[in-house]
Amino acid sequence: MAKEFRRWVLAGVKKTIVDYGMLASGDRVAVGLSGGKDSAVLLHVLNQVRRVAPVKFELHGVFIDAGWPVEVNVLREFCRREDVPFYYKPTDIAAIVFDIRQEKNPCSLCANLRRGALHSTAGELGCNKVALGHHLDDVLETFLLNLFFTGRFQTFTPVTFLDRSGVTVIRPLACLPQEHVHELARLERLPVLENPCPASGRTRRQEVRQVVTELSARYPDLRERFLHALQTAGLRNLWPARH
Repeated sequence: MAKEFRRWVLAGVKKTIVDYGMLASGDRVAVGLSGGKDSAVLLHVLNQVRRVAPVKFELHGVFIDAGWPVEVNVLREFCRREDVPFYYKPTDIAAIVFDIRQEKNPCSLCANLRRGALHSTAGELGCNKVALGHHLDDVLETFLLNLFFTGRFQTFTPVTFLDRSGVTVIRPLACLPQEHVHELARLERLPVLENPCPASGRTRRQEVRQVVTELSARYPDLRERFLHALQTAGLRNLWPARH
């Protein structure tokens, strides 16, 4: 059963990579490691894909240290086991967000600063692509966050080219539900670090995550329906522009 599940997850990630043209021969991919389950699964699965894919690409594990105490050696050892180079980037993001700026809603600024640090580090390493561990629940939560708080139909895409940094962001787990990603992390006994951020668990995303949990209890195929809606969306199904 576990072996079949592993194969199913790997097949799903391969399909997403092919469907959205995420990888090509010669790519150097910086995998953003956060210490959580999602990014650990991403690195592990991409490493499996690398071993069997017809295209040849490189993987580089990158950890952006925001400034809180973290057991970096756990991630360094994980990358060593996966035979992937590990890069550690210290920053002052925590001090900027919480001490200097004293943000009441720190997540947006923190995420922007971490993204900037990751993209610049990828450029320094000669990587043309950055892989992030966002899964289907993240896609759905981001859609609802934009709907509830900004009044927009918007979420992130599987592949995004960034003009400013010149790197392409890919999300190979974007079609996998969170529960499948976390189950693979458990089966493979992947390392998971505790989130040191003081705002963890007290964010708007956490509120929306609870909404998704409640809705999916009533409608078990919510995530699959949402993915199908994204993949088949057409403007003709929405209201026309006002005159």
